[in-house]
Amino acid sequence: MTRKQRRLTLIGSALAVLGLAAGLVLYALNDTIVFFHGPTDVVEKGIQPGVRFRIGGLVKEGSLVRGPNQLIRFEVTDTNKAVPVTYQGLLPDLFREGQGVVAEGALQPSGEFKADSVLAKHDENYMPKEVADSLKQQGVWQHAGDKAKDAGAKGAAPKPAAAAKPGA
Repeated sequence: MTRKQRRLTLIGSALAVLGLAAGLVLYALNDTIVFFHGPTDVVEKGIQPGVRFRIGGLVKEGSLVRGPNQLIRFEVTDTNKAVPVTYQGLLPDLFREGQGVVAEGALQPSGEFKADSVLAKHDENYMPKEVADSLKQQGVWQHAGDKAKDAGAKGAAPKPAAAAKPGA
């Protein structure tokens, strides 16, 4: 075998091992990837029961029901469609109707989403990115910072500069 053939064999073997390693990593990650869907996506795409994903939107007004043994039922909506959610456990302190929420779990055969974790917004200026993007696409939700940008873009008069003091 010539020197050039040995080098090509070594490079080919290294690429094969690297490809195999990348394939194994992607296969292992396949079980841990969790996709985000809004309520409209869940209803329209017909997601199969048992598939893990995150659902996000707003907690529908009047849908929150607390049962025995910390069982909580509520609906997540994007104001277009709503998906019923059940969760057993302690909810975040700021969880309430009308607020943004992201729940992770799986869809049940009954069409109900069984969550094993629930995240709520932590102050009035924050909404989970996925939820905000989904609601913005529907034209439902607009962040206060976005409203200020829109007002500036529509020709709102700029704030006057502070007057200079005499002798300064």
